[in-house]
Amino acid sequence: MSVTPLALAPVHPAPAFRGRIGRDARSGHYAVPRRYRLHLSATCPDGLRIAVTHSLLGLDDVCPVTPLGAVPDCPDGGHSALRPLYEASVHRYRGAAVGPVLSDDWSGRIVSTHAPDITRDLARHFGGGRPALYPCGAESEIEAVERMCAQGIEEAAQLAGTAGSEPAERDAALGKLLQTLGVLERRLEVEEFLIRDQITAADVELWVALVQLDTVHRHHLDAAAVHRVAGHPALWAYARRLAAHPAFGAHLDLDGIARRHHARCRGLEAAGSAVQILDWESHAAVRP
Repeated sequence: MSVTPLALAPVHPAPAFRGRIGRDARSGHYAVPRRYRLHLSATCPDGLRIAVTHSLLGLDDVCPVTPLGAVPDCPDGGHSALRPLYEASVHRYRGAAVGPVLSDDWSGRIVSTHAPDITRDLARHFGGGRPALYPCGAESEIEAVERMCAQGIEEAAQLAGTAGSEPAERDAALGKLLQTLGVLERRLEVEEFLIRDQITAADVELWVALVQLDTVHRHHLDAAAVHRVAGHPALWAYARRLAAHPAFGAHLDLDGIARRHHARCRGLEAAGSAVQILDWESHAAVRP
C-alpha cells in the first residue's frame, strides 16, 4: 500500500467538561426547555453526530443551535466564538476553545464537550414522545457499535493510511477495517437498520463513521484499498438511504468537510483520493 506524507496541524487539548443534564433540580443542570444551547459544526464528526441526533429528536425549539465555522479560525484548532464560554468556565483559560459544546444560557458556562453524553442527555431528557434513539435494553448494543466504529473503522482507517508506519502495521489496520465492514455488511444484508427495526443512535454512529471514511480517510489510502472498502454494497446502500433522510443528509456540508480536512492535513494525498465511493451530494437530502 502506498501513502504519501501526512502531517497534522497542532491542536492543543482542551479540558474535558462532563456535566450532565439530570432529571430534577438536585442535578444542578436539570431539564428545562431553551435553557441549554448547542455550539457545533457539522464538518466535525462529533458535531455531525449531535446535529443528526438533534434533528431526529426535533429539538429546534427546545435546545437552540449556534453554528460554528466549518474550519476552526484559531491557530490552535479552536473557535474564537467559543472563547468567552471557555473563559467563563475555567479561570484564566489559555487552551483551545474547541467544539462541540453544550452550554447553559442561564450561567453562560459550559456543561459538556463530550459528544456521547450530550446525545444521550438530549434523547433521555428532551426526547419524550419523540423517536427512541436509545431504546430500553439497547444500551449495550449501542455501545458495542460505538466501539466498532471508533476502533474498527475510524482508528483502523487512519492507521491504514498513516505515512511512516510499517507496511505490516498498515496492512493489519486495513485488514481490521475490512473485517469490521464485512461484519456490518452481513448484518445490513438482512436488516434495514443496525439493532432495531427503526433508526437508533447506533445508526447515527455508523453513518457518521461511513461519511468520514469516504470523505476523509480514503484520501490517504491507495486505490486498491478503497476499491476493497467500496466492495460492501449493502453497507453503502444503507449509507445512501440514510443520506436521503432530512435529519441526516441536510447536515452534510461536503465542501466544509473538505476544507476542514485540508486545513488540518499537510502533504500530498494517496491514489485513493480519486476513487469516490458514494456521490453524497446527489443522494443527500437538502435543507428545508
